[in-house]
Amino acid sequence: MQANAATGAPVTVPDLRERKRRGEKIVTITCYDASFAQRVDEAGVDVVLVGDSLGMVVQGHSSTLPVGVDDMVYHTRLVARGLRRALLVADLPFMSYRNADVALTNSARLLGEAGAAMVKLEGAGWVCEVIDALKRHEVPVCAHLGLTPQSVHAFGGYRVQGRGDAAAARLKADAKAVQDAGADLLVLECVPATLAAEITRELSIPTIGIGAGVDCDGQVLVLYDLLGITVGKRPRFVKDFLHGRGSVAAAIAAYAEDVRSGAFPTSEHSY
Repeated sequence: MQANAATGAPVTVPDLRERKRRGEKIVTITCYDASFAQRVDEAGVDVVLVGDSLGMVVQGHSSTLPVGVDDMVYHTRLVARGLRRALLVADLPFMSYRNADVALTNSARLLGEAGAAMVKLEGAGWVCEVIDALKRHEVPVCAHLGLTPQSVHAFGGYRVQGRGDAAAARLKADAKAVQDAGADLLVLECVPATLAAEITRELSIPTIGIGAGVDCDGQVLVLYDLLGITVGKRPRFVKDFLHGRGSVAAAIAAYAEDVRSGAFPTSEHSY
């Protein structure tokens, strides 16, 4: 168990980069309410993400696109009430960061009203201008590259990103660009494990993988996927940690232990 988990000291944004430097894995889980937040916090999880994935696993939509800022503020506020130690990150939903002014307004709500410590947004390119504006206004930012669910229609579905030399080069350039723009953290979703490992080595900010191999600086799973209760086809990167265990608390603790030890993900859960 890492020092913060043992002492109860809150995880901070600077802690994340220090953990990368020390080679300590960062355990991340999505969460959407106070009761689960308390269980996640007690298990010593480092980062809790209120993801716009709530649109699918909580609201029953077929994508994350219908989620609005009010939804994110509401659920982030609930999760904040259940946390004492973990760093709280909240997604900026679809079209809520379409320019710097809109992003600043919505980020102020997530940090000021709801209690988040960091916002997450998807993409590079023009998004780097938004990241830069947020950083200049002291808003910590988590970037998200690879399979970015808000771009599902542009991608033509939920598909692995970064395959082939040209696509890999673009993804590596985008990763460097979001770091240079001021991102503090980077989620890599559904990216070939070898490419994710290269990006992780080349960046000074931590990477959090989901379907991106064990060499990322940390891992994230949707809580409902981790508990095996998500309806529909299970993505390759998902593992049911509740199976064979007697409680939700034990499942979350097992996930945290396996991430920290490098036992999860295996090649079975990577691309």
